[in-house]
Amino acid sequence: MFNRLIEKEIIKYVDNDKILLLLWARQIWKTSIIKNLKSKFDSEWLFTNYINLENPDFLNLLNEHPENIFKIVWKSDIKKYIFIDEIQYLKDPSNFLKYIFDEYKWNIKLIVSWSSDFYIDKNFKDSLAGRKKIFYINTLNFEEFLIFKWKQHFIKYLNDKSIPLIEKNDLDNYYNEYIIYWWYPDVVLEDDFEEKRNLLEEIWLSYIKKDILEAGVEYEEKYYFILKILSSQIWSLLNLNEISNTINLNAITVEKYIYIMKKSFHIATISPFYNNIRKELTKMQKIYFYDLWLRNYFLNNFEAFDYRIDKWSLFENLVFKNLLNTYKITDLKFWRTQNKNEVDFIIEKDKKAYEVKVQKDKFDIKKYKLFLENYPEFTLDVIDFETSIYI
Repeated sequence: MFNRLIEKEIIKYVDNDKILLLLWARQIWKTSIIKNLKSKFDSEWLFTNYINLENPDFLNLLNEHPENIFKIVWKSDIKKYIFIDEIQYLKDPSNFLKYIFDEYKWNIKLIVSWSSDFYIDKNFKDSLAGRKKIFYINTLNFEEFLIFKWKQHFIKYLNDKSIPLIEKNDLDNYYNEYIIYWWYPDVVLEDDFEEKRNLLEEIWLSYIKKDILEAGVEYEEKYYFILKILSSQIWSLLNLNEISNTINLNAITVEKYIYIMKKSFHIATISPFYNNIRKELTKMQKIYFYDLWLRNYFLNNFEAFDYRIDKWSLFENLVFKNLLNTYKITDLKFWRTQNKNEVDFIIEKDKKAYEVKVQKDKFDIKKYKLFLENYPEFTLDVIDFETSIYI
């Protein structure tokens, strides 16, 4: 019934030869997206098949040899579009994909799903350079949230950046709801408030605990404690030694757990941007959450945005997520000097810089004189909660 916006982007690549690799956060309607794509391909008179590797028969066949795919699907000269779900369960998924691509790229188009970025590094023995196109599929953005709420007519206002006064109060209420809680499809569709909370608890138990189990986390409670610490440090610099001392766990293990959190789409980090190594910080990264519900869960704070003492960090995290609609995580940087001069987001390839404020009158261009003097090729803009149209 509902389509994710990224489906349109995926379909653009249907006619090229590359393997489409879909990486998912958990509980975001993976099966529905695959079925929507398959249905779209079927409607275009393409020949499609679906293989779920949670089926042990399929898994065993493909582990024996890639050619066994033709024991599952019909081999012919007609090009096939084959969807393979949960490909991380293969013993050597990169070898399987490389073999099929090299031998059958004119006859087979592979669209494969992968439930966590963690397994890319763990299981991929070959980078598949030149053979793949990766799509990261995450929780709902605000436009999708409105679609799932049956409020599509609001989207026109967002696109036009003009909102009728008669609609603004309702749209503000939906936006505040979005910020604090609901980024998962099933939760958005549930009307009962308590049932929403129950669903969120189930998501916590299913997807975070599963990631912990599959990643081999030894100290589960300390893993949670790190998430709790990070929840209070949105926008802050990630100091591994400080966390290590706080929870009495060696820094190497802390770094490993941070890595697992990043690869499981719990958190994200962005790197510093610098030219002058002596004056500008070059090591520590900034931390953000991929979904604010998880962050609010660990803080045990679900107050409305207007009453939050941490609204500035919530909004900065929201801007971060919105930038991911346009840019890769590696495109995003921040700038900070030893004297604590700072710009929140730097997009080097576009020569753009953004400072985030809840209130626009808190932005004083004179405070960014040092940055503009050192980087005159950059434009610096403010993104503020008061005048930005539902970023």
